[in-house]
Amino acid sequence: MTPDDVRVPVAEGVRLRVRRWPGRDRTPFLLVHGLSSNARLWDGVARRLAEAGHPAYAVDLRSHGESDAPDTGYDTATAAADLADLASGLGLSTVVAVGQSWGGNVVVRLAAERPELVSALGLVDGGWIDLPAQFDSWERCAAALRPPDIDGVRLTGVVARLRRSHPDWPEWAIEATAANLRTDPDGLVSRRLSIPHHMEIVRSMWDDPPAPYLPKVEAPALLLPAGRPAAANRAAAALPLATVKEYAGADHDLHAQHPDEVAADLLTLVS
Repeated sequence: MTPDDVRVPVAEGVRLRVRRWPGRDRTPFLLVHGLSSNARLWDGVARRLAEAGHPAYAVDLRSHGESDAPDTGYDTATAAADLADLASGLGLSTVVAVGQSWGGNVVVRLAAERPELVSALGLVDGGWIDLPAQFDSWERCAAALRPPDIDGVRLTGVVARLRRSHPDWPEWAIEATAANLRTDPDGLVSRRLSIPHHMEIVRSMWDDPPAPYLPKVEAPALLLPAGRPAAANRAAAALPLATVKEYAGADHDLHAQHPDEVAADLLTLVS
């Protein structure tokens, strides 16, 4: 089973790329990546959801993956609004919204603001990221979370480091992670999401954490923390109907590391 790619307009001059996995007439899943990631990291999960009969739509957010890179719109609120417009453009009246890392924060916002659209919520080591609770000032937060300058590095070196740091990942996940970067004909990489836009998103996460939106979510939620479950448990307590399952010792990108298990857990939301 292989996906097809579609490009869906969500704002004037902005189209988002979606990897669309076919399924039968069952509740679709909308899969949202984290900061500076891309839709391909969901391939293993999406394939298994589709095999179970559920169409899966993995989106590249603005300036991520193969989506357009406008000058503005790099914040959680805009990302959530883009998802609502994307669902409309795809003809989806209801979805299971699943987000990883910052993508979890985005789908929490979507579920709070569009309860008729989100029938269930999957939060994969995200959705409860509260930067002011982790850092005592914006300056310390920005210094810690500014990404490194890697433009001009060789892709072969990037891939070798990924294989060393994730020895238990399947090769498709290594390749998908490398696709976070653009590669020129000489094999040199550059960022798809620029550092200034990356930091605009981080600032949005600082200014607009998910805590106020969690009590407004009406849909059942499944929280999958990669260890460190305390924050996930606090978020679950604020949700009306939530289950927490810890992936002890897992990587932050646990959807790439454990796609079979994550897909099986997400399917409990529609069982």
